[in-house]
Amino acid sequence: MGASPDRIESVCVFCGSSDAADPAYLADAARFGKLLAQEGRRLVYGGGGVGLMGACARAAHEAGGDVLGVIPQFLTSRERALDVVKTVVVRSMHERKQIMFERSDGFVVLPGGIGTLEEIIELLSWRRLELHRKPVVFYSPGGFWDPLFVLLQHTVEARLTPADFMQSWSVATQVEDILPLMAGRLRAGDDDEAPAATRRVT
Repeated sequence: MGASPDRIESVCVFCGSSDAADPAYLADAARFGKLLAQEGRRLVYGGGGVGLMGACARAAHEAGGDVLGVIPQFLTSRERALDVVKTVVVRSMHERKQIMFERSDGFVVLPGGIGTLEEIIELLSWRRLELHRKPVVFYSPGGFWDPLFVLLQHTVEARLTPADFMQSWSVATQVEDILPLMAGRLRAGDDDEAPAATRRVT
């Protein structure tokens, strides 16, 4: 699968696909998409035009950014694939995630539901198995992802996960801090010393 990238040129964003999401989350997703375009980074995402993923991709495209969507055929109607961006239509969810992984140098996790959880848990599992060392940053406004971090820490305390696994990601609470945190992980060889729960940008 690959080791650490030399630089961050393509950023994969995992996030929710519900239009019923908190308007603040939708606005943050759009702001991050625009920021990616302004920074000259390509957005790699799940290919849909709904929810946070649609807001992020649409904003990146409208700001002149490079956007790559990857979506399974059976979701093209439900998630309303964006025709205005380059989109790869695949056969399965597994193929979708594999391509998103291969085309990305780092990963950002915005607020999302069960689908986002499934994607990020698999990514962190690959990290645990030393299949990659690409930077991972959670955007956790208002502590959105804290329950997940508590659960992961619980598995550490139960001696089912090694303690250093909790150093596998960084956490941002401001959209503008996501890319600097990702760059910092890259410079440090993706080995931040502080536990994930304390690596907050306030």
